[in-house]
Amino acid sequence: SDLLSILVEILYERNDVDFHRGTFRVRGDILEIFPAHEEERAIRVELWEDVIEALYEIDPLKGRVLRELEAFTIYPASHYVTPRDRLRLAIEGIREELRERVRELREQRKLLEAQRLEQRTLFDLEMLEELGYCKGIENYSRHLTGRLPGEPPYTLLDYLPDDALIFIDESHVTIPQLQGMYHGDRSRKETLVEYGFRLPSALDNRPLKFEEFEERVGQVVYVSATPGDYELSKAQGHVAEQIIRPTGLMDPEVEVRPADGQVEDLYWEIKKRAQRGERVLVTTLTKRMAEDLTDYYRERGLKVRYMHSEVDTLERVEILRDLRLGKFDCLIGINLLREGLDLPEVSLVAILDADKEGFLRSERALIQTFGRAARNVNGRVILYADTITQSMARAIQETERRRRIQAEYNRRHGITPETVKKQITDILSSIYEADYFTVPVSEREEAEQLSPKEMRKRIEQLRREMKEAARRLEFERAAEIRDRIKALEERLLQLEVPVEERRLKARRLKRA
Repeated sequence: SDLLSILVEILYERNDVDFHRGTFRVRGDILEIFPAHEEERAIRVELWEDVIEALYEIDPLKGRVLRELEAFTIYPASHYVTPRDRLRLAIEGIREELRERVRELREQRKLLEAQRLEQRTLFDLEMLEELGYCKGIENYSRHLTGRLPGEPPYTLLDYLPDDALIFIDESHVTIPQLQGMYHGDRSRKETLVEYGFRLPSALDNRPLKFEEFEERVGQVVYVSATPGDYELSKAQGHVAEQIIRPTGLMDPEVEVRPADGQVEDLYWEIKKRAQRGERVLVTTLTKRMAEDLTDYYRERGLKVRYMHSEVDTLERVEILRDLRLGKFDCLIGINLLREGLDLPEVSLVAILDADKEGFLRSERALIQTFGRAARNVNGRVILYADTITQSMARAIQETERRRRIQAEYNRRHGITPETVKKQITDILSSIYEADYFTVPVSEREEAEQLSPKEMRKRIEQLRREMKEAARRLEFERAAEIRDRIKALEERLLQLEVPVEERRLKARRLKRA
């Protein structure tokens, strides 16, 4: 009984029917535990009264013994395990805060908010007393960890040694994100506190302020092709440039052309690259322009697609993969064609309305976008603009400087530049790209048996399942469902109007 009590205290649940991670079951003198940190093995404990006679590692599905163990460590089933004494103190602190906050709200005549807060918090307290945890327990972390109001939370940085070396990749993006995290989180939670959804202590379950982050990091290396002002000021002149590429590839040539007639001029540039088996990236300023330009070029016979923030994450990766495979020749986007995209087949990057000064056409944004054409020996950038802005001039100047350094290195070492050769599956180093597979025969049979009407319903159902799986971070499942959708859509293409044409017509009708 003591062993079972300890398991319950570390948030394991007894379930004699459905044996899964984070549960245990009892059969006579045999106790079986499925550790929360395991996926394919469980632990069997054979007892004689209060003495452990044997300890085995077993297959949780078949119950077969895999090997005998001398000892085994069982970790808690949740991160939010709190000793009972600490939990009692926390509950008392939460009750006291609740009384004060409810009194404040009633004095302000916010009776609905007071009632809502009281009901929600009392329910959470009951769960904490009975089970040791509740939904949203992290909002009570200040009480559970014994921190004072306003004190920073514990983070991974607290576990690093004092002499740890920290690398911040793509620092020109990461640093502003770190600076904004605290303010974004606080803005959201202040609304929850104001309307009685959470106690004020929920504000202390937060990211670190940027000043607190700086206090916790000692040695930092900022890595970026376009470092920001903050990184440069921190470096105090200690900047190490890594411009030389062993492949000999140089930054792309940059050309400025008039914005007048840019759409027609770009049409012929895309056609020229398509005939050579190369790809093109085009950046616009708005989603509407990206979609309209895609429609226009399609009508003129080019294989073009667009990508912007409304395109689902899984679909974005598939679009980029199809671009590399040559299923289409040109991809039009807004701000997605920047950091982290490695597309060796792209030989031309075209930037429309490049003289419209702003975030999307800043010096750093332009240099990052230029870099998408730096993996191809024929890499070239065309800026369509009526005037050369300061951002354009600085970006072009920096690119030319890097070209000269690489050219001199190539000349001294007799290097002939070659396009990067990279497997298609390496397009993004993420789980999505490892999940492409051939659709099984059973799915093809399903496509054969359904009518077009049933097929459309099935596709919509599968799309909902795919989005739900992605929301739960089950990307392998989401990728499997995505391929089933593709199989059904391919069959639907043979029976009706192509899916792409239907979407195009729907957009035109919507605009009309």
